[in-house]
Amino acid sequence: MFLTSPWLLLLLVFPALLLVFQWRVKSRAVPLPFDHQPHRHRRFLGFFIDLCSSLPALILACVIVLLAGPRRFEQPENEREMTNIQFCLDVSGSMMAPFGSGDRYDAAMTALNDFITYRKGDAFGLLFFGDHNCQWVPLTTDVSAFQYAPPFFKPSNLPKWFSGGTFIGKAVRKSEEILLAAEEGDRMIVLITDGESFDLTNGNDIKIAQSLKANNIVLYGIHVAEGAPSDSVSILASLTGGEIFSAGDPQALETVFQRIDEMQQAPIKRRTPDPIDAFELPSLAALSLAALWLLSLFTLRYTPW
Repeated sequence: MFLTSPWLLLLLVFPALLLVFQWRVKSRAVPLPFDHQPHRHRRFLGFFIDLCSSLPALILACVIVLLAGPRRFEQPENEREMTNIQFCLDVSGSMMAPFGSGDRYDAAMTALNDFITYRKGDAFGLLFFGDHNCQWVPLTTDVSAFQYAPPFFKPSNLPKWFSGGTFIGKAVRKSEEILLAAEEGDRMIVLITDGESFDLTNGNDIKIAQSLKANNIVLYGIHVAEGAPSDSVSILASLTGGEIFSAGDPQALETVFQRIDEMQQAPIKRRTPDPIDAFELPSLAALSLAALWLLSLFTLRYTPW
């Protein structure tokens, strides 16, 4: 425990003087007519009356201690560090292909929404891409917008100029810019696609992967189609410390997201304890003394004999 204004403790000299005056000087009492009647001398009662009369000085001492600002450090706790997770979802025409009881796009959005429900405390962003890309949900811990996103970027509802092709490299570069703008937390990209991209050829996949690694961004790739994922996406994942997964059905897609959650656990750090007010003890003492003093006023009074 420490005090924010310890110099105020010098004022404790005043209650100390009041106590000396109470126990050494007793000429201040005002006698009443019935006090002139003969009384038996009771030493213990006189001591008890002096003790009760000392209560105001003790209350003043407690108030001075409170004004000095007693503080203490709260107990240190562990807290979960935030992870910034950027989803890159392919909305090219091929994402309308059958996938389970629906199509690839619907299955990806369903698994994505399930994933964010058990990643409490993380910030999520959502970027849709085809020939062009659009950051539909900025990095945020409020994930309500994800629930309403599926109808807006369903490939069948998009114009051909947006969803005619698959530009993975451009989308990953844009996601990198968004993650770098985040001031705190780890950075991760979850790339969900069913195809390949020619803007990752001629060594561009390695260049992008090296840039991601230099900025401490891990990329996980999810191939939502039958067959093996593209080599370029595999390079993006492996060089950044992530993995590429293949999900041939909705159940496998859910398992992939669970696997990513296990691999990318949020780090825990020891939080530095903050100073907090420690008014409890002096406040309780002052209130208790005030109650005793008020009670004594109903029954006790000092007389000069």
